[in-house]
Amino acid sequence: MTTATDNTIRETVERQARAARAAATQLQRTSAAQRDAALQAMAEALHTHEAQILAANRRDIEAARADGTRESLIDRLMLDSDRLSACADALRDLAALDDVLGEVLDERTIAQGIALREVRVPLGVVGMIYEARPNVTCDAAGIGIKTGNAILLRGGSMARESNDALVAVIQDALVAQGLPRECVQAVDATDRASATAMMGMRGLIDLLIPRGGAGLIASVVENSKVPVIETGTGNCHVYIEKSADLVMAHAIVLNAKCQRPSVCNAAESLLIDRAIADEVLADIVPALAEAGVTLAVDPEFLDTAPCRHNRSVRAATDEDYATEYLDLEMSIKIVDDVDEAVAHINEYGTQHSEAIVTQSDEAAQAFVEGVDAAAVYVNASTRFTDGALFGLGAEIGISTQKMHARGPFALKALTSTKFICTGSGQIRE
Repeated sequence: MTTATDNTIRETVERQARAARAAATQLQRTSAAQRDAALQAMAEALHTHEAQILAANRRDIEAARADGTRESLIDRLMLDSDRLSACADALRDLAALDDVLGEVLDERTIAQGIALREVRVPLGVVGMIYEARPNVTCDAAGIGIKTGNAILLRGGSMARESNDALVAVIQDALVAQGLPRECVQAVDATDRASATAMMGMRGLIDLLIPRGGAGLIASVVENSKVPVIETGTGNCHVYIEKSADLVMAHAIVLNAKCQRPSVCNAAESLLIDRAIADEVLADIVPALAEAGVTLAVDPEFLDTAPCRHNRSVRAATDEDYATEYLDLEMSIKIVDDVDEAVAHINEYGTQHSEAIVTQSDEAAQAFVEGVDAAAVYVNASTRFTDGALFGLGAEIGISTQKMHARGPFALKALTSTKFICTGSGQIRE
């Protein structure tokens, strides 16, 4: 049932969307130098207002802990001086990238001598619905400004004070550079009706990007009338093939799981070739347990020496194999060969990031060709799936769909094209 409150929220979001469209029209007529100067000003403003931003973030963290939020999610929510500096650096990196707007994708002469050019242009108004990571607020705002798009940001309620503080600082920096405040706006995060309103604003919002847990993403994909780029969950795997260098495998698995377990490119499942299972389990189970990882192990191997008396080990279920833990938990499955590994990943994975550790070119090729994922690694950690590390600048998300954008996506994914036809009086006969 729609309530009076829901209607009020919808009206507010609609006003914001209309203001964003007006701001986008102005932003699209700015030069690359103007937009880059705005990005530099935004970065400087994060430093200037660090104290108030971190104070707002501390309030969010205190509230989250009082609500019993698990520490892996607290880690995603937390800002400190280093993380805020990283946000500022990402904005400066964006400013240093080449401008994508106006890029000529095709140029030719068509019927009756008309000159045709296909050029890259902004989408217009981009909406984001996301959860606890306030760094997303900075990245999305920066990518929007760089690409000439106005941005509506509906962050999670857990990060409301952090996001409101960041947006206020960013808006003041934009105004000081002569750009409309409404280029970047925070949508109210205290009621789900605001997210629902955004999903219904086809014609006012040109693209909607959900970023968060599986439930959030599914809700937006299933209910949005606005076109969506799906940023999927990350049930990522590392497969240790029988020819693998086991020292290398040890390092990759520990890094992929433990370096930052709360993010979508952390490994959630380990696949081990049966031919080397005993040796690998004897090495990796104690190492992961020592790192604080709880293991859900293939029941067939639960009685092996490394697993039998380890308190961090339990029997794996199909649900474990399908779970994105975002925490110090990991499933372990024993497979017969690369074909079974590929089949397991394609059944349980989320088409995000998958890795094989191998010394066999044949196995590597079979894995790369067979796995259906946005990013596939040979002898490297899944943790590298990141827009900045891919040389794209700050990313707005990691897409696990196959149309328009896949993998880490940033500037070009927030553009469309326009055909410009220049004639000298031609008419079609």
